[in-house]
Amino acid sequence: MDTTNQFLRTEGTLIRALIHAKSRTSLERMGIHVSRYGLVITLLLIGVLKFTAGEAQGIQPLVANSPLMFWLYRIFSLQGVSNLIGVIEIVIALLIALRPFSARFSFMGSIGATITFVLTVSFLLSTPGALQFSHGVPLLGDAGQFLIKDLVLLGASIWTAAEARLGN
Repeated sequence: MDTTNQFLRTEGTLIRALIHAKSRTSLERMGIHVSRYGLVITLLLIGVLKFTAGEAQGIQPLVANSPLMFWLYRIFSLQGVSNLIGVIEIVIALLIALRPFSARFSFMGSIGATITFVLTVSFLLSTPGALQFSHGVPLLGDAGQFLIKDLVLLGASIWTAAEARLGN
């Protein structure tokens, strides 16, 4: 079966589950799982990418202009900074994924993700051109278009932290 048909079948199953949900709790549970493991997959994929030269170069302007992170380049090389960030993202993803076994570890991972995404959302303010103003209206530049998704990931991180800390 090709991936398009597989995706459509999965999408159809998800939509049917949403339509036929019997309670708010079942929908919330589904949302928590999709948020948690979507966050895990996203962090794993971007963490692994940090080990490539292209990604190391791509994040350099973001990190170098950050008042919170610029100093990393004084200690580590361009690739070293990217590798460090990649290791942190992968460890955070693995901790979040441990929720079925340890709410505490998952909570710690979610707090790590929250810190990660607070930092990356702050790049919107510190990266030249990320936010541009036209006629007094803020518009997203290229870097801003790349970074704005991190606002949603920040929300997912906070939500998974709350569920791991306070959930059943």
